[in-house]
Amino acid sequence: MKYSVAPEPWDTDDGARLRGLQRAELDARYGSDDHEPGLAPTAEDISLFVVAREAQGTAVACGALRQLDVDSAEIKRMFVLPSHRGTGAAPAVLRSLEAEAVRLGLSVLKLETGTAQPDAIRFYEREGYTRIDNFGPYAGEPLSVCYARSLT
Repeated sequence: MKYSVAPEPWDTDDGARLRGLQRAELDARYGSDDHEPGLAPTAEDISLFVVAREAQGTAVACGALRQLDVDSAEIKRMFVLPSHRGTGAAPAVLRSLEAEAVRLGLSVLKLETGTAQPDAIRFYEREGYTRIDNFGPYAGEPLSVCYARSLT
């Protein structure tokens, strides 16, 4: 399936809906709403937020970048509606985030996922991300699994 992926403001209804569905899914997987180390992303600290839409315009996936330093950014809020998993929406969002990171002159993308998300772990490994030591707020967190990919 072909998706259009484009930047959108963080606070749109579609973006908020997708992020809310992501939170609900993670809350269910982890059995609580206390499963995100560090600060949750906000409109003020996100460099880019993208939404993937079907041809009819329905928002089905999202993702964001939060710049960490002059060379790197963290992927945040990657989410695909369950009905669209395995259809190319996640790679479309990821490629869009990677292209923007390159445009911004960044050389590394990092991300954190969790031990209760084996599907995300498989996806990132398939997409060329390598497991790294937990960084920043994820250091020492037993539920966190971190990855990075060089963009150079």
